[in-house]
Amino acid sequence: MPIGFIGGSGVYDALELEKETTETIHTPYGEPSSSITVGELNGTDIAFLPRHGKTHRYSPTTVPYRANIHALKQLGCERVLSSNAVGSLRENLPPRTLSIPDQIFDRTKHRTSTFFEDLVVHMGFAEPYCPQMVEHLSEAAAANHADYDQGGTYVCIEGPQFSTKAESAFYRAQGFDIIGMTAIPEAKLAREAEMCYATVAG
Repeated sequence: MPIGFIGGSGVYDALELEKETTETIHTPYGEPSSSITVGELNGTDIAFLPRHGKTHRYSPTTVPYRANIHALKQLGCERVLSSNAVGSLRENLPPRTLSIPDQIFDRTKHRTSTFFEDLVVHMGFAEPYCPQMVEHLSEAAAANHADYDQGGTYVCIEGPQFSTKAESAFYRAQGFDIIGMTAIPEAKLAREAEMCYATVAG
């Protein structure tokens, strides 16, 4: 099974994959952000999808999240890694430090966050990120001598505007660690699709 990788802002092209192919996927939720690049990285199958499209055509609110997750599911992905561009809410979490969060706080307002619009489905979401994948990403960061922070809370705001000073002060007072715009509904949809999900933010 390929590992899905969703590239965030600034990550529009796949890594140097071997045996690359391009897959155009159609889903019940429309077209995903882009065609999907499938190939091998060190013997592991990877399916790469740029979240905002290859030309950054989608805002955080208009990203076709459901189509993106459904497309990766159609390709057989059982695990999804994502990258997220975020801001820090902590002085001891400076720029160029990778953050591998284990919690999310949802402050979005205008996004469809479920596949089950015509069916009532209650889903556990106490741990929004897969603990095993969080641990694996942290081990990989340590092995590559990267500055990283494991755990913490990603507060996801609607965007595309950044938060006000008052909002940022409030989020900081709640103990949140990083702030971004794209963790939700991606993580919720991955859970509904029964896919393990984790992110590297910076």
